[in-house]
Amino acid sequence: MKKTATISNKIKTIGLLFVILMSSVIATTIYLNAKNQKDALIINIAGKQRMLTQKISKNIFYLYHNNQHSFSKLDNATQEFIYNLNSLKNGNHLIKIEPAPTTAISNQISKVEILWFNFYENIKDIKKLLQNRNEKNEKTLKILVDTVYATNNNLLNEVDKIVSLYTTYSGRKTTFINYFQYLFALIIILLIIYSYFQLKSMEENAKKFLELSKNIKEGKLNEPIDLIHFEAEKEIVEATDTLNCFINKINAAMAYSDNASKKLEDLTNEFDEILDELSESRDLSSQLYKSEDMVIESQENLLNFTHKLEELKKELNSLSKNCNKSE
Repeated sequence: MKKTATISNKIKTIGLLFVILMSSVIATTIYLNAKNQKDALIINIAGKQRMLTQKISKNIFYLYHNNQHSFSKLDNATQEFIYNLNSLKNGNHLIKIEPAPTTAISNQISKVEILWFNFYENIKDIKKLLQNRNEKNEKTLKILVDTVYATNNNLLNEVDKIVSLYTTYSGRKTTFINYFQYLFALIIILLIIYSYFQLKSMEENAKKFLELSKNIKEGKLNEPIDLIHFEAEKEIVEATDTLNCFINKINAAMAYSDNASKKLEDLTNEFDEILDELSESRDLSSQLYKSEDMVIESQENLLNFTHKLEELKKELNSLSKNCNKSE
């Protein structure tokens, strides 16, 4: 009989698979959600660059037309723009931002850096001219302000492209998360189906074994009793082997009993033949001597059969006691 895995091992395996699968789902989902949160922060920073570009341009126009020398707002906006641009390109450990994740995003950031370098140089020149504003530098100042106005839209459009690239990248990750969750949901369903069939198989094997045991107990079996043969879990197979050993002993005892009964029947027939011969024979004394020898031989056979029957009785009593103990 082929032995398979034990019931306990099957249950442990199913439980372990569920634990590993659920742990993987939870850990991966937490990780990907954390990544999505970082992507949202990066998109927010990239979007803020657009606002800072417009804010810088507005400050330039305001300072130019109102002849103001307070550059605090302008300086704060430019420094924040530079800080954010470096964070997008090289990452930022303080806010846990990774460097540009794709080549396209990295190239676009580099393009914005080039535009910003010229834009920032114009801002610094404007600040110097505003601090020493006079009729001589008024024309140069106006040209620089017009240049800022002209390049602002170009810089703004390139920053918009960074936002779009990050948004697309984040959208792909979200789609991946959705597919990942669908995949794990499918695996969980398959595992549930597998577990159901495994448990159903164990239940059917247990019922089959109990039914056979009940039939043996109630004597609802043919003679000789057929041995139990079916594939099941290790525990049931071991119990079946023990039961088959018991069945073999019962079959042997039954065969031994049938053989003894047949011998007794043959002996009875032989006595009948002797009596018939004695009744028909003229030479009574001769037949008596002959019958005496046969009687002696028959007595010896009877003694042997009696001894065998006593052994059979002991064997059956022993089997009966074992059966009662097992109950």
